[in-house]
Amino acid sequence: MRDVRKTALWLGLIGSVSLFPLSALAEDAGPPQAEVLEAVPAEPSFHDIAVQDAPAQKDTAAQAIPLTEPAPVTIESVDLKAAPAIDIPLPDAAPVTALMQTDLFRMAVEGLFADDAVMREMRVSAKDREALQAFYAQAERPLVWARDGAWSPAALGVMERLKAADEDGLDPADYALPDRGLRKDETPAQWAKADVKLSLSVIRYARDARGARIDLARLSPLVTPKLALPAIDEVLSKVAAAGDAGGALEAYNPPHAGYKALKERLAKLRESHPSQPSVHLPRGPILRVGMKDPRVPLIRARFNLAKDANNQTVYDERVASAVAAFQKEKGLPDTGVLNAQTVAALSGPSVAQRQSDLIANMERWRWLPADLGQRHIMVNVPEFRLQMVEGRNTVYQTRVIVGKEQSQTPIFSEDMKYLVVNPSWTIPPSIMKKEILPALANDPDYAAKKGYKVIRRGDRIMVQQPPGERNALGFLKFMFPNQHAVYLHDTPNRNLFSASKRAFSHGCVRVDKPFELAEEVMGRDGKWTEEKLRGLIGKGERTVHLSNPLPVHLTYFTLTVDEKGEMKKFEDLYGLDRKVRAALNLSE
Repeated sequence: MRDVRKTALWLGLIGSVSLFPLSALAEDAGPPQAEVLEAVPAEPSFHDIAVQDAPAQKDTAAQAIPLTEPAPVTIESVDLKAAPAIDIPLPDAAPVTALMQTDLFRMAVEGLFADDAVMREMRVSAKDREALQAFYAQAERPLVWARDGAWSPAALGVMERLKAADEDGLDPADYALPDRGLRKDETPAQWAKADVKLSLSVIRYARDARGARIDLARLSPLVTPKLALPAIDEVLSKVAAAGDAGGALEAYNPPHAGYKALKERLAKLRESHPSQPSVHLPRGPILRVGMKDPRVPLIRARFNLAKDANNQTVYDERVASAVAAFQKEKGLPDTGVLNAQTVAALSGPSVAQRQSDLIANMERWRWLPADLGQRHIMVNVPEFRLQMVEGRNTVYQTRVIVGKEQSQTPIFSEDMKYLVVNPSWTIPPSIMKKEILPALANDPDYAAKKGYKVIRRGDRIMVQQPPGERNALGFLKFMFPNQHAVYLHDTPNRNLFSASKRAFSHGCVRVDKPFELAEEVMGRDGKWTEEKLRGLIGKGERTVHLSNPLPVHLTYFTLTVDEKGEMKKFEDLYGLDRKVRAALNLSE
């Protein structure tokens, strides 16, 4: 009977047995030690059990069978068909089934990560594959985004955010979405693949939002920000557990006011000009209502009026009204007359090009740390301007001179740690190679005439300019150690700050009023005022350490929105806009 119950229990574990007759097991159970089914005394006496050698007592009703040596009974000797059904108590099968289902999903996920072909199809790198597998293995549930045969609210939230990625200048096509209509009865393998697919898209979005879309090393060796790309386990743990998963994913985009202002401009541009074509009008006469001109069809196409007239070349009232509205939008006199100024405005950047400019600038905000620092310095290279920022307020700003196109100022962030008053200048290798060594070869007295000191160390030659009024660094330099050996500094060539385009340096940033900046940096406690710092001039090189490091961000924005909400555009000094647009496949 023990074997029968064991078989029944096994069947119960797979949810298929609750009540059945013994005859159902006759074939599979084997020959058990069957119990006697004939009538026996319900309560045998001590005498019946103890006296084994007593002669058998004949009885017409029943014959006593010695219990110590029962007669062998086989399964064939029992009429199982006549036997009543036996209700065998079984454990509740529901929790066991749920456990088995969990194991099936875990096995499906493990099998997915073990399949090289599937991993290649899903474009998972070896490093990410290992990290993903580790996250799924240690997770409380086998799937991150699915529950009980349906997508969780978190999954639906991130799917909506991924579909709206273009709001942040990202491309929704980069984030593959699983089928939202998966049914509860889909196989564990199908659910596992869909779940991992969604995880991969969430991870890619979070990384792209922090600047991973472009290989910056290929973009330029002078673009070297330290991107803070989030780890897989951090992204999945944070987003999947958030009350607003879509919002948690969106938060990986830059939190800075400058980024959000560009994002708003992008939304307004798309809203006001959802499908505006570009137009390049050739030169021609001024057009007024009633005039004919071969350029009019181009103007009609620009304002989606191509089907509104029989004679496409007539500059009619509808065309003039559309031109007047455009003139008002651009801040021009809204006369409706097509003059040279209006033609120039119409031939300007298309909506697609303007979108590309906004997105390229939004992308460069991703190169900055999420935390710029409560107090920090921002240098915008194309703007030739330095700003000292506290919280959201600009407390000081000044003009700067940046690198020439041939010796560009690099783009990165680092902490300022000290100032040097009366600095000497050790000429960097790039300038030595391009300028100093050729000059010395032509004129052995070149260094002496310039007041330079030539230092020989074995086979190496160093040229140094001592402190003084003629020193290229002026009287002050601000040091934030970095791989490019650039810094902020004073300059004896004050007249260059009057130029509108100030790209004259070898890569460092020259500051118009360095002692004012130094007081902002150092003089909050009155210890290092501008007056005291100036008092050190001519007294030898002096290093002054900051009590707290000050973040310095060398940035490159050709579009900014000022405090009044007005858009400002600057020249693409180093062609970085063009390079970013090309890297992101944006319209030129």
